[in-house]
Amino acid sequence: MQAPNQGHPPPMLTPDVSRRWQMLALVAVIGFLVWLLAPVLMPFAIAAMLAYLGDPLADRLQRLGLGRTMAVSIVFSVIVLVTIGALLLLVPLIQRQVASVYDNVPTYVQWGRNVALPWLQTKLHLDPGTFDSDRIIAAVKEHIGSVSSMVASAVARVSRSGMSIVMWLTNLVLIPVVAFYLLRDWDTMVAHIARLLPRSVEPTAVRLARESDQVLGAFVRGQLLVMLALGVFYGLALSVVGLSVGPLIGMVAGLLSFVPYLGFMIGFGASLIAVLVQYGDWTHVLIVCGVFVVGQLLEGYVLVPRLVGGKIGLHPVAVIFAVLAGGHLFGFLGVLLALPAASVVVVVMRYLLERYRQSELYTETATVAKLREDEEGALPPPEPPDNPSP
Repeated sequence: MQAPNQGHPPPMLTPDVSRRWQMLALVAVIGFLVWLLAPVLMPFAIAAMLAYLGDPLADRLQRLGLGRTMAVSIVFSVIVLVTIGALLLLVPLIQRQVASVYDNVPTYVQWGRNVALPWLQTKLHLDPGTFDSDRIIAAVKEHIGSVSSMVASAVARVSRSGMSIVMWLTNLVLIPVVAFYLLRDWDTMVAHIARLLPRSVEPTAVRLARESDQVLGAFVRGQLLVMLALGVFYGLALSVVGLSVGPLIGMVAGLLSFVPYLGFMIGFGASLIAVLVQYGDWTHVLIVCGVFVVGQLLEGYVLVPRLVGGKIGLHPVAVIFAVLAGGHLFGFLGVLLALPAASVVVVVMRYLLERYRQSELYTETATVAKLREDEEGALPPPEPPDNPSP
């Protein structure tokens, strides 16, 4: 006696389903390798970002008649000179600002004990023992001491480990070398990757890659200019107000503006505390508020529309989530790759939405769907009986 299914071949995967499983497996393997090699990929990711930022300028020089190697050499030299100039300008400034903050720590502590804490207790109607200044200062000193000891032990371990120093220096030297070669061969690598794609998905992949490049390029290149402009504006404006730590706060606010509203909130809060400690009057507080109001208007109505564009496709919430998720999953490498990944996800979601709106699931009306259900579910008419009754 044969089994019910004996003699019937097992179900086979269709070529389309098999191809999708292969693509999914390839994406999973690439993601696993990125997660596994995250510490090693750091200098390569930074170098690739520098090459990506410099490629449009190299292409423009090529269109003017220069060879690729000469164009890349000019762009690379400009990047190196700008980096060295920024370090020579900013490092002494940051050093003076940090020293100023360190010297004014007793003033900030005294202001918090004599002004801030009593004001909070009065306004919030709290028990006087809620904010015990001596206990808070002791806890802060304890945590500062523990953090200092941790940093000191970490520095001691690194200094004792000659291999760690060698790896750090190797990565520092490796970044410009890899960036130069990636920038020189950028167009060749992109064309080679396009030729390696399966022919069935190559047109769609090239289209999505081009749209991702438009979204990412408009955001990253424009946002870097916005960060620089905001840092210069806040630093100069707060210095004109008279804040001793104004340039440092301005630089921090400009750098953190990469995450929407984070630079504004931290810069504004730090400026308020600094101006209250340094001056203690409402006139300078109102001036600081005016500086940040003007900064927000400048960012929202001038810098972002002109430098970034109005349709970059990356919502502020998407940027914040991408940066936090990337940092949690892959550390600093994840922060670097967060925006490229977010831009690709945005473009893919647009593509899927477009496909959905072209599908029958979206375009079919309720009447047509109801008629189709009636046709598919209709039963044949009953047959007349053999002996009908008179």
